[in-house]
Amino acid sequence: MPDLRRLVSVDGCVFRITSRVHAEPDAPCFVLVHGIGMSHRYLTRLHRMLSFRGSVASIDLPGFGGLPKPGEDLDIARMADLLAAVLPAVTERRVVVVGHSMGAQWAVELAVRHPDAVQGVVAIGPVADDAHRSLTAQARALAVDTLGESPLINLVVFTDYLRCGIRWYLTQARHMLTHPLEDRVAALTVPLLVVRGEKDPIAGRGWTRRLRDLAPVSRCVEVPGKYHVVQQSAPRAVASAILSHIAGAWPRSLSVGAADAPRGDAA
Repeated sequence: MPDLRRLVSVDGCVFRITSRVHAEPDAPCFVLVHGIGMSHRYLTRLHRMLSFRGSVASIDLPGFGGLPKPGEDLDIARMADLLAAVLPAVTERRVVVVGHSMGAQWAVELAVRHPDAVQGVVAIGPVADDAHRSLTAQARALAVDTLGESPLINLVVFTDYLRCGIRWYLTQARHMLTHPLEDRVAALTVPLLVVRGEKDPIAGRGWTRRLRDLAPVSRCVEVPGKYHVVQQSAPRAVASAILSHIAGAWPRSLSVGAADAPRGDAA
């Protein structure tokens, strides 16, 4: 079944939804949220992998992916509220919200502010830890990450940055760098899965484990050999972790035996 793409406007802010509905009505529904400067284009491989097991919607937020810039400054709480208002256009059921990089901040905020809409949260390469709460630190880490990503991933990243534009990027970066994600994960009432690439210079191991330890119900998974855009470079491994995230009991550690699956992180 091909993806369906449509625009949804909420309070004058335009969202783009790229979705695929699973044939089984009781299958889970995954909502994928990109990071700062980006769009659904670097979520396509994870989107496809998850579509085999459930319905999937990748959402482009206002001002990103070539969408019109909002007439107001949307902080993280406001963006999360708008995202909650968009969810009924995706499904009437609770969703598993998956956010990458700054998308993890929006995803966590959505779950904290609207817990009745969310079944679980996945934070992939979440930002920003104490060592990266400046534009200089973020730029330095991004430069290092670029050296480890594939040329195709880098092409998508930098063309999306151009579509976003420097003004909207910097407006959102200000919110990203001041958002206390560690405090917000502690307020979650749904399970949290934190995922990082083993070589991710932006979301470090100590930071992701700290988020895991602060959340009431959580686990942390690391994908060997991968960098920040792990959902596109290792979609099968990330999808495997997400499917474990919503299935069965929730221990505070995960051990997966498959060769291409993520390595469990001991509590």
